[in-house]
Amino acid sequence: MKLGKHIFGVGAMTGISRIFGFIRDMLIARVLGAGRLSDIFLAAFKLPNLFRDLLGEGALSAIFIPMYTDLKKDDNFARNVFSWLMVVLLGITLLFEIFMPLVIWILAPGFDATPGKMEMTVAISRIMFVYVIFVCGAAFLSAILNAFSRFLLAAFMPVLLNIMLICALLCAWYFGTENVLYLMAGTVVLSGVIQFAILWSRIRRRHFGLRLIVPRWTPGAKSLFRRLGVSIVGSGFYQITIIVGTLVASFQSGAVSWLYYSDRIVQLPFAMIGLAVGTVLMSSISNALADKNMRSVYVQQNSSMRRSLMLILPCVAGLVVLAEPIIKYLFEYGAWTPESTRAVATAIMIQAFVLPAMLVSQIYSKTLYAAQDVKTPVKTSIVSLGVAAILYLALFPLIGYLAIPVGVVISGYLKNYLLGRACRVRALVNHDSRTVRAVIVFGLWSAVLGMVLSLVPITSIWILGLAIAGYGFLYLPVAYILDRIICRK
Repeated sequence: MKLGKHIFGVGAMTGISRIFGFIRDMLIARVLGAGRLSDIFLAAFKLPNLFRDLLGEGALSAIFIPMYTDLKKDDNFARNVFSWLMVVLLGITLLFEIFMPLVIWILAPGFDATPGKMEMTVAISRIMFVYVIFVCGAAFLSAILNAFSRFLLAAFMPVLLNIMLICALLCAWYFGTENVLYLMAGTVVLSGVIQFAILWSRIRRRHFGLRLIVPRWTPGAKSLFRRLGVSIVGSGFYQITIIVGTLVASFQSGAVSWLYYSDRIVQLPFAMIGLAVGTVLMSSISNALADKNMRSVYVQQNSSMRRSLMLILPCVAGLVVLAEPIIKYLFEYGAWTPESTRAVATAIMIQAFVLPAMLVSQIYSKTLYAAQDVKTPVKTSIVSLGVAAILYLALFPLIGYLAIPVGVVISGYLKNYLLGRACRVRALVNHDSRTVRAVIVFGLWSAVLGMVLSLVPITSIWILGLAIAGYGFLYLPVAYILDRIICRK
């Protein structure tokens, strides 16, 4: 498998999705404003997104692909799991459709204060929750394709959702916003149907043997759902930690918004590089472990680590140097103040340092999942997230909202250490000395160019764009040549 080619393809699709997502958010602000309509849509959209995270993309793929690969891609196993998943999703959807008023009251009790707001949120949520069946089903179909090293179509699916929502918002902007919430809810569900249909068509055309059957409670299905339950506990703990961070930040005026925007900026390079590496590596390492080829595992790990850190380290230096002009020229309009720009930029400068740890943690955790070890990544997540929550509470009285990015960085490196130690104990990782040397060189070259970049006067968004482009044109060729020289030795 050509790792670099697949990582680039998935990363490019993720980047395109994030760009369209940014356009979607700007249109939501333009069409819905920042009041009743946007509150209703965002609250309703949060539910299917939560279940997509818990049952869909990451967790299900990380557990299913290694088992599927270990069973030599057994069609019967895939059919049974797929059928059980559809039954579970249908049951969850029916329960939420019945108890949606109670669910919305728990999630957004303040909506009751505005006449009609709670009722409208319940109605929109009931429509939009049907999306859960299709998006989680599409995530499973994507896992099948990924297991056969077909990544690009699955990576395009989030782009499709954002494009369709952008079209719906443009229609509402042009024709009027009277029924915009129903239009957007219907668009979300329709996008799920289309995603599912496209992936299903691709799988049927490739003759992977997938179809719905009467599900049977086999040992394989039991093992998969038990592991999925363990993974969901870890994901739930992550959601709790986010809530703790938000609650702590809410005691400082403006801090919740500052941290939201800083996290959006820092997560962009990780989404394009780290998540792409994790998606591709899961399939390739699962195949190597199934063949008991540890040499292939080590080669893929070192290659992925070297190439991905070559890309992420200049992002760290660039974010530290350009944080303030990036926020200034992207957001400092209207009610956005220079004080908010400085606050967000400071959070970015701190949180950017966690990016290398997050990326390497992806490689470690995907290796453990590929080895069918679900408990270790979940345990390390619980420990590191618990430490993060303690740091939020302990440091907030001293440094205010900056306690959250500081906690993120410290807990990120703790998680990276714990995952790396678990891999080393089981001989699942072997760091090549050439990889270590290459990473040090990439870090030094990024720091040098970062210092040069800090001397460039940024006076407009055009100069900012040129500075970033010039930084990339200078960094990448030299880093690539250095990587080739080091790896030849």
